[in-house]
Amino acid sequence: MNIDLVIEIAGFILGLLYLWYEYHADPRLWLVSVIMPAISMYIYYSRGLYADFGINIYYLLIALYGYLHWTRSGKTGPAKTKKRNISHTPLWGWCVVITSLALLWVTLWYFLSTFTDSTVPVADAFTTAFSIVATWMLARKWAEQWLAWIVIDFACVGLYIYKGIYFYATLYAVYTAIAFLGYRKWCRMITASE
Repeated sequence: MNIDLVIEIAGFILGLLYLWYEYHADPRLWLVSVIMPAISMYIYYSRGLYADFGINIYYLLIALYGYLHWTRSGKTGPAKTKKRNISHTPLWGWCVVITSLALLWVTLWYFLSTFTDSTVPVADAFTTAFSIVATWMLARKWAEQWLAWIVIDFACVGLYIYKGIYFYATLYAVYTAIAFLGYRKWCRMITASE
């Protein structure tokens, strides 16, 4: 069997596990997100998706931040181990999201066009920039992170089909469908906690 295919299937399986934990707002998603980037880095680099390769370094770092943010309330004393609740993105958060997305997209697009042999610099830069921002939103436990993932995952399906990464294209098609359900579930969880 082709080793690349085995690695891609392993990434596919871990991706489904990650999605299961994310859907249920389970902090174990951050533990899976330490393993999955190593697999994804190999796949993306071998297919010339350099920005997607680079974002996985960020995923390793944000996994620690996300785990700590999800399992600590930020308060001192006995309440410091209380888990944070899911919430909607505040206005200041949207300002950070939109500004960061624009700056990252343009910067990555320029970098990929200038310094790599990427055949898809615009799409690779877009999905990578938006993924960076959406993962930060997830770490903050904002429900609208699911809306960001709908856009990203849908774009990734087309990108990965174009690049011949069919298991990942399938994985991201599943991610797209689950993101719709995830957003509804997290909104219900917000209502239930009020």
